[in-house]
Amino acid sequence: MRSVKFILAAGAASLMSTAVLAADMPIAPPPQMYAPPPVEDFGGWYLRGDIGFSNQKVKNLDIANYRDPGITIPSQKLGFDTGGIYQIGVGYQFNNWFRGDITGQYRGSANFHGLDLVSFNGVPLGADTYSGSKSEWVVMANAYVDLGTWWCVTPFVGAGVGMSRNTISNFVDQGVSFNPAFGTSPTTAYAANASKWNFAWALHTGLAYKVNPGMTVELGYSYMNLGDGVTGALTDFQGATRGNTFTFKDITSHDVKLGVRWNIDSPPAYAPPPPLIRKG
Repeated sequence: MRSVKFILAAGAASLMSTAVLAADMPIAPPPQMYAPPPVEDFGGWYLRGDIGFSNQKVKNLDIANYRDPGITIPSQKLGFDTGGIYQIGVGYQFNNWFRGDITGQYRGSANFHGLDLVSFNGVPLGADTYSGSKSEWVVMANAYVDLGTWWCVTPFVGAGVGMSRNTISNFVDQGVSFNPAFGTSPTTAYAANASKWNFAWALHTGLAYKVNPGMTVELGYSYMNLGDGVTGALTDFQGATRGNTFTFKDITSHDVKLGVRWNIDSPPAYAPPPPLIRKG
C-alpha cells in the first residue's frame, strides 16, 4: 500500500515539474507580416480626348496689289468668331512630374470678318470689306511638367511643336472707291478655297484632377501660333482671274479646353503580400 502511494506521489511530482518547465519555455513569435509596397501615383501609357473653343487673331491681311509704291493701308480691322476644338491623343507618364503626348486636333470653321482703308500717296483711295471662314488640322508633340498635387488637383505647364494645315474658305472681298478717278462703283471679288501647311507651336497651362487611378480630368489653356493662311486666286465680279491671293499673316489663338486622360496601364490599387514560406 505504501508502495502505491509512493508511486502516485512520484508521478504527481513529475507532472508538476513538466508543467513548470513548459511554463518557462519561450513562446514562438507569430509569422512575420509583410506590408504592401507603396503604390506609385503615376505610370505608363494614357489616352486623351479634349473639346474646347478658340479665340483667334490674325496680324494682317496681305495682297500683292497693296505692295505697289504709294499704296498704304492706314487702318485694318480683322477678326474671327469663336470656333470649336476637338482633340485626341496618346501619351506617356514618365514619372510623377513629367509626361508627354502626341495629339491630333481639328479646329472647326470660324467665320472671318475684316475691313481696311486704302490710301494712295496719303489720299484715301477706298475701302474693302472681307468675309470668309477658316479651319485647321493640327498635329502636335507636347511635353508637360506637373507642379505638385494639392487636394487631388495638379497644376501643370507645358509646350508643344508641330504642323498646322490652315484652310481659308468662301473668301469674299467687297470694295468701294472714294476717288472718282478710280471709279465709284462697288466691286466684288471671290477667292477659291486653299490650304497651307505651317510650322506651329504652343504654350500650355492648366489644372488636372485625378478622379481615380485610371482617369484624370483636365481644364487647360493654350496659346497657339498656327503660322499663315492663304486664299486661292481672286476672281472679280466679271469672272476675270488675275492670280492675286490674300495671305493671312501670323494666325494666333487663345484656346480653352476640357479634357480627360485615361491611364491604360495604371498600377494596381493594392499589392498583395508575398507568400509565407516555412522551412522544415
